[in-house]
Amino acid sequence: MVLSRSNITNFSSLIYKLNTTRYRKNVGLIIINDQGKVLLCRRKKSNSWQFPQGGIDQGETPKRAAYRELYEEVNIKRNEIKFIGSTNFWATYELPDEYKKNKKNLRGFLGQKQKWYLFKLYRDADIHFNNDDDQEFDRYEWVSFWYPLRKIIFFKKDVYKKVLRFFSSHYSELNVG
Repeated sequence: MVLSRSNITNFSSLIYKLNTTRYRKNVGLIIINDQGKVLLCRRKKSNSWQFPQGGIDQGETPKRAAYRELYEEVNIKRNEIKFIGSTNFWATYELPDEYKKNKKNLRGFLGQKQKWYLFKLYRDADIHFNNDDDQEFDRYEWVSFWYPLRKIIFFKKDVYKKVLRFFSSHYSELNVG
């Protein structure tokens, strides 16, 4: 086979497509309350903390998935929040093999590809984890904006840094706290 510019371009496109389709599409959710704190949740039966997140269903837009996941995971309804912004990129992380073993929805994927959303909670919300039969969380805390970087599991840390940096200007503009 003779290497030509078009062959190299086609091969590069194929590799890119293989790599990007190997990540499960997902939304990440950051919710800010009146005191400028962000919602951080503890995964059930562990001491692992994270922002709410969840998969995007077939035919669903990322933003619609964000609203659905907020309700399913933490019982925050659309009329209790204001949309502030979303990332202009998809953040990816690879899930180490030992964390995939009990995750049916991650079989065959290298990790997750996430679109992130920032919301302001403007009403009191009855946060609980009972809307999902497969409850992911058992506890939550309202914490300072940068605090999650100290609690997040190692393989998500770079994504959290990138996303929090991206939203830091939005956070500052909210004049909360």
